Amino acid sequence: MKNKFSFSFVFLLWLLLTFKIFPQEEVSFYSGMFYLSNYIASEEFLKLKETNSDLEQIDIIYEKAVSFFKGNISEALLCLTFTCLPFNKIDFETPFGILKIPLPSPPKVLFNKRLTNLPKNLFISSPKTDFGDKDKLSHFFGNAFLHYNISAFNFSKFMGIFVEKTEESFFANGGFDKRDIIANHLGELFAEMLKLNPAAKPSKALLTYQLLYLRDGL
Repeated sequence: MKNKFSFSFVFLLWLLLTFKIFPQEEVSFYSGMFYLSNYIASEEFLKLKETNSDLEQIDIIYEKAVSFFKGNISEALLCLTFTCLPFNKIDFETPFGILKIPLPSPPKVLFNKRLTNLPKNLFISSPKTDFGDKDKLSHFFGNAFLHYNISAFNFSKFMGIFVEKTEESFFANGGFDKRDIIANHLGELFAEMLKLNPAAKPSKALLTYQLLYLRDGL
């Protein structure tokens, strides 16, 4: 399956994390990623999937992240961006061939189990496949993170569109996908909701698209 994820967008966040442009708290990013990955891969979460919708599952994962980071919303959003990634490396095209850049990720067995359990029906129009819209979760949380931290000049919107337009030139398996842009915008909306109400839930932002889809047939 050709992955349509915005590789350049994730690469930007990877650089921010690597060079610690955003300060880290006492609880480390990596301990949070392993904690959330183990939780999503757990039997406990698997049982929750039987009685909770995909949007409710996203709320549960988000609340687990905020709790782990002791109420630090910014750290939770950044960690969720990488925790929800459907891949563990980026194929970067160079004049000398493909350069494989590893991303923060748990061991392969845990990665695969986490990927299997990730919510996939984010939208009413999500593909009816085993993968669905799992790749849109990191778009959503990543843009929420950027907009929550850097709202001046609408930086997150600019970066979301910019990387979608340019990634085909630099990243193997990349490509423009308007559904990525939708997830980006909804992530920005979630960030705005969090600024007004720190107790806001991801599902409320994601449901906005459902309402527009039903109204306008988007």
